[in-house]
Amino acid sequence: KQWYQRRVAITPGAHLGTPTVACIRQPSMGPTFGIKGGVVGGGYSQVIPMDEFNMHLTGDIHAIASAHNLVAAAIDTRIFHENTQSDKALFNRLCPVRKGRREFIPLMMRRLAKLGIDKSDPDDLTEDEKSAFVRLDI
Repeated sequence: KQWYQRRVAITPGAHLGTPTVACIRQPSMGPTFGIKGGVVGGGYSQVIPMDEFNMHLTGDIHAIASAHNLVAAAIDTRIFHENTQSDKALFNRLCPVRKGRREFIPLMMRRLAKLGIDKSDPDDLTEDEKSAFVRLDI
């Protein structure tokens, strides 16, 4: 997308010998740091005004990086809790007693099915099954 937009902006200027301007949503980091070569601009592409360009990007790459950071933090937290708590404590947090009984929610039932456990009552699980249920085994 950006290549085509730059090409459309630069080509008329090259033929007419006049400066051209293109407004892009988010430039690649190469022109920002002055190291971009390639087809468009022949290594002379740059973002102007360079000193006013906001380096906290709000495009797709930033969203992907934020999502990766969120997943990494969730996995790190889960590993921390698994390393510092017993299976019984984790099971009590994942499947607490409410109104005198425990119940699995549909998501937990799918996890049990993936583990090959065919039980619908949390109190029927053996210690090994509880351990497999509460540990992610990453």
